[in-house]
Amino acid sequence: MKHDDSSTSVPSETGYACIQRYLKTLDSSPGVYRMLDADSRVLYVGKARNLRARVSSYARPGHSGRIERMIAATASMMFLTTRTETEALLLEQNLIKQLKPKYNVLLRDDKSFPNILVAKDHPFPQIKKHRGAKKEKGTNFGPFASAGAVNRTLNQLQKAFLLRNCSDSMFDSRTRPCLLYQIRRCSGPCVGLISEADYAESVKDAERFLSGRSTRVQEELAQQMQAASEAMEFERAAGLRDRIRALTQVQTSQGINPRSVTEADVIALHMESGHACVQVFFIRANQNWGNRDFYPRVGPDVSEAEAMEAFLGQFYDNKEPPRQLILSDAIENADLMGEALSEKAGRRVELLVPQRGEKAELVSGALRNARESLARRMSESATQARLLRGVAEAFDLDGPPQRIEVYDNSHIQGANAVGGMIVAGPEGFIKNAYRKYNIRGEDLTSGDDFGMMKEVLSRRFARLLKEDPDRDKGLWPELLLIDGGAGQVSAVHEIMVEHGVEDIPMVGVAKGIDRDHGKEEFHRVGQRPFALKRNDPVLYFIQRLRDEAHRFAIGTHRAKRAKAVSATPLDDIPGVGAARKRALLAHFGSAKAVSRANLSDLKAVDGISAGLAQKVYDFFHEKG
Repeated sequence: MKHDDSSTSVPSETGYACIQRYLKTLDSSPGVYRMLDADSRVLYVGKARNLRARVSSYARPGHSGRIERMIAATASMMFLTTRTETEALLLEQNLIKQLKPKYNVLLRDDKSFPNILVAKDHPFPQIKKHRGAKKEKGTNFGPFASAGAVNRTLNQLQKAFLLRNCSDSMFDSRTRPCLLYQIRRCSGPCVGLISEADYAESVKDAERFLSGRSTRVQEELAQQMQAASEAMEFERAAGLRDRIRALTQVQTSQGINPRSVTEADVIALHMESGHACVQVFFIRANQNWGNRDFYPRVGPDVSEAEAMEAFLGQFYDNKEPPRQLILSDAIENADLMGEALSEKAGRRVELLVPQRGEKAELVSGALRNARESLARRMSESATQARLLRGVAEAFDLDGPPQRIEVYDNSHIQGANAVGGMIVAGPEGFIKNAYRKYNIRGEDLTSGDDFGMMKEVLSRRFARLLKEDPDRDKGLWPELLLIDGGAGQVSAVHEIMVEHGVEDIPMVGVAKGIDRDHGKEEFHRVGQRPFALKRNDPVLYFIQRLRDEAHRFAIGTHRAKRAKAVSATPLDDIPGVGAARKRALLAHFGSAKAVSRANLSDLKAVDGISAGLAQKVYDFFHEKG
């Protein structure tokens, strides 16, 4: 790649004149170009086989409304030349994901997908859900569309193959089988109830099943069941019958299991009224491992080919593509995309747009899902838009708020206090924007809700002023909802004045008479409290927002409390990790008993060396 990332001299003109000035500096190299506005914000990222030819197409009128608006706002450009067009394609998609330009098709939801991992770093391999980098030794099967799809499959695989899912440290510390053995979900390798060789056979069967050779596994289990029955080993026969049923259950929950497609992603796009839904079905080992819908940002004048190509480039930027991509719509640069994805995967990746046969049926099913999902989402968005207009009217806002932040605290008599912030907008709850705050204030009295809210909001505004001082990144709320009445509103207003952000509308939601749902009172600075009609949809919407904030804060508090409950003084001793802590507690029964133990007793504990025993002894006795 030739690094020539520059905007040469920035012209004073904008629009066509600006673009024409750059043509004099460009050659016919492949590369990536960026169009920027007067404030140097990236408007658009594009790739080109020939930079001069591609950019010259923007220097002449005759474009769609979206592109005309983009050209009119362009005040400067940047270029980066590459050796090949494939490099340009990969770089373009990487920059789009990084910079999120206003005029590009943008994939907004791009989480990693879970896999099933058969870990191979132990004589008795563990089967578990895994997400992220594949660093652990073992065999990965996936991707699955969701954690739910993985959990359902794991649940049935446990029934069918009796493989352990406990951690290695838990496995090593067992002295008797756990509940999973009692309910026939594990074969009890931790206490020697199955040999290493027999367990290895079960692992091999599970891997064969996950690799698509399920029929053979079930046939062998059926033969074993018949033999056990003939030998009058009825309990063993019943166990094998349950395993066969579990495998059948996995296949039933998967729905369509195509015969002619071994490894592919089926990708269908439906566009309507400037909105798009892409439905992706994951087919691995001739099995359907679930589907997920995505809603890329598009405009009314974006074509199916452009939207599909942008989706593929961004979706596979951080994922390994399968051997086949079965598409509902052809893309303009299919050869280039296939080459780029093949290079990334280290093997051939084929792009298909089937017209008949089983593959076409798969696309048709995915397309129906995309169409129905988009219809539901557009209906929900229309409802949400009406509710936001109602909120604006109820609270005298300038317009429907695009970002509402709702705050709540949770604690028990001041202990394990946390604050929670949830966020909602035109498309519902924005869960990746939720935040939790561990209350740090040492001078707070027990149960000081005002002080807690002040601390949370102080930290929130301090961060906003640091991260988005110009309020142009969409991080600032257009409405704050606080759980509480006049006192809470007054406390929060003080913080807002202190940070110079008192121009943000803020409303306190109080329970009202009898703390009853439907009798909420709304408090604003300098105004009388008021209520909405009991059957007003806006009231239900505000209740839903407040309840979500309460749920989030309570959940965070419970997690913190659970962690605190399991904490002991042993956590503060250098060298005592989770496994050694368990060994000490198992041997002595409690942390208090460990603190009273003499040195020789500490040395007698499994896994505790003489040196560590001395450290533990010194920790408790030097403190006194």
